[in-house]
Amino acid sequence: MNFLTQIDNLALIALLVVSGLALFLPTLSTLISGKGLSPTEATIWINRRKSHVLDLRSEEAFKAGHLPGAKLAAPANLAGVIESLKLDRKRPVVLVCETGTQSRKALGEVQKLGFEEVGVLEGGVQAWKGAALPLVK
Repeated sequence: MNFLTQIDNLALIALLVVSGLALFLPTLSTLISGKGLSPTEATIWINRRKSHVLDLRSEEAFKAGHLPGAKLAAPANLAGVIESLKLDRKRPVVLVCETGTQSRKALGEVQKLGFEEVGVLEGGVQAWKGAALPLVK
């Protein structure tokens, strides 16, 4: 019990607790707010895990170029679009917008609709283009 009462040891214990929390917070953040995906990770989800891709941009932006296999989904009627597409809720979903901001906002709604795994393309279509990945027109 002497170990816990010495001031030097208390500082070490506090440092251990703080560093443990710092390591765990990114994981906790991902569990709470959904998975942020780099363009490479999104490609893996799409190709290997057969993810659904929902593009939340305007119809004009979608027609100008979208991710392969993406479906247009207006954020105002997201639940209706998902129901009409009859998406398998066991498969992952990748949400895409221009910069990633709108996708983050829609994340909670998609999770409430029963999808087990939802990811957001961080940086959106701009990041996809920046990674020199192809868009379909």
